[in-house]
Amino acid sequence: MYLVIASSVVAIMMAIFVTFLRAKSAQKPASVKKIILPPVFMSTGALMFVNPMFRVTPLEVLEAVVVGMLFSILLIKTSSFEIRENDIYMKRSKAFIYILVGLLVIRIVLKSVLSTSIDFGELSGMFWILAFAMIVPWRIAMYVKYKKLASSL
Repeated sequence: MYLVIASSVVAIMMAIFVTFLRAKSAQKPASVKKIILPPVFMSTGALMFVNPMFRVTPLEVLEAVVVGMLFSILLIKTSSFEIRENDIYMKRSKAFIYILVGLLVIRIVLKSVLSTSIDFGELSGMFWILAFAMIVPWRIAMYVKYKKLASSL
């Protein structure tokens, strides 16, 4: 139970960090590198599956991927770009913060409920897969939107 609480606290701190990072990044021009690198850096987390404690079943992988991709739809809908001073910037969206907080609350509730029936290690693996399955489609969509806008410059 303490691990679930500690991981939820870490998730809240990460959400606060992402919110500030997103606000700060909206003040600087976007780039392909800034869009592509976060999922690349996050992919190193897959090394957790080397440890048997974190391994998940194929059904759990499928469940986590589906939920992650569904969550990514909200992020895709609230992420857009605009041209300012001949550069491409992320457009600020007030809905993004609410969606991020909402997704965080859903994840914490799911983790609390699932922690009673799924081992902590497996649950951690599932939530990493969920997050990765959420960020990859979102970043691909951002890349496509960015390239489309860049071609009009």
